[in-house]
Amino acid sequence: MTEPPRPPGDNGPGGNPPEPPTTPFTSPGSYSSPGESPPPGYGPPPPYQASPPTSGGGYPPPGAYPPPGAYPPPAEGGYPPAGGYPPPGGYPPPGGYPPPGAYYGGGAPGGFANGEEKTWAMVAHFGGAAGAFVSGGVAGWIAPLVAYLVKGNTSPTVRAHSTAALNFQLLWSIIGVAGYILLCIGIGIVGVIAAWALGTIFGIIAGAKAVNGEYYKYPMSPSWIK
Repeated sequence: MTEPPRPPGDNGPGGNPPEPPTTPFTSPGSYSSPGESPPPGYGPPPPYQASPPTSGGGYPPPGAYPPPGAYPPPAEGGYPPAGGYPPPGGYPPPGGYPPPGAYYGGGAPGGFANGEEKTWAMVAHFGGAAGAFVSGGVAGWIAPLVAYLVKGNTSPTVRAHSTAALNFQLLWSIIGVAGYILLCIGIGIVGVIAAWALGTIFGIIAGAKAVNGEYYKYPMSPSWIK
């Protein structure tokens, strides 16, 4: 007896199961025609994105730079000040640099800028010695005071010499006056002689130093006037 024909896929009892239909593989994004839907299990392709520029290449997008005036002012020391950097040694003090031999306080001056300064320095020293000699040690301060008032405000060199002579002569003039007051008890003669001798001798020494352009610092001299 002949077995009737079976439908497709029916292998009969004990036969192998039918094989699933094969579907050709399509890679993502590969479609046969525009608008064709992707196969099941695949999403749409990601949109195109431009990669950011690497270091040292590419250009920033428009408007990335701040507008003019947005930068903060440079910190101190970043840019030179208006007018450029100062000259070597810094800017001169107000009124300019002192003339040769002059000074702005501090160290003792040396030399003279002109003959007038030298003349007034000798007036302060030699005049103080002469005043002390003639007056017996009580008027040695007059000549240094005159030099200080006349030229001391315009010449730092004359001011230094006249100040040194004035402080010294003023001290010993006071001692000389005290000595004359105490002559009645005999001890005052010591102060008179010391004021007369020291005011004369050291005034001459200081004047000789000034002739050579040197500054002489009087011994045992206070700093009352500067």
